[in-house]
Amino acid sequence: MSRIGKLPVTVPAGVDVKIAADNLVTVKGPKGELSEKISEKIGVELKDGVIYVTRGNDEKESRSLHGLSRTLIFNMVTGVSDGFERRLDINGVGYRAEKKGKNLVLSLGYSHPVELPDPAGIETETPSNTEIVVRGIDKALVGNYAAIIRGWRPPEPYKGKGVKYREEVIRRREGKSGVKG
Repeated sequence: MSRIGKLPVTVPAGVDVKIAADNLVTVKGPKGELSEKISEKIGVELKDGVIYVTRGNDEKESRSLHGLSRTLIFNMVTGVSDGFERRLDINGVGYRAEKKGKNLVLSLGYSHPVELPDPAGIETETPSNTEIVVRGIDKALVGNYAAIIRGWRPPEPYKGKGVKYREEVIRRREGKSGVKG
């Protein structure tokens, strides 16, 4: 039995869950609405404000989909009730970020500023010129957009310059020793 798949998902107050006949799970809450099609090999049922995810057999594919399906449903419920956010930090001389309308403008040492428009369902914020906050209700979209921002200048191991996740630890390397011979 899947350790994650067998855990029930509690639906908080203010969140409405609908499960269609073809396993289309739709979650509506104060922050928005998300829907996901769950495989037919997985059973999803709602009883008294708790979602239970079960599998019909012990085939390899069913076992692998069990925990995944439960996690997808849990992330949808969490997203429409609380939302997700990812924080990034910018390190380096002259590196900075600012918000211009719906665009995030990054100065990352290139000859031109990098302008990234906010995708649908995602909003960015810059509390200071070295911090970026990415918020949204879909965990995958938030993580993907944060990875796109980080991909413009990943942190380098010698001085730690670049865009990094707030919780990321950069393994530093020693430079040249300067000894000849």
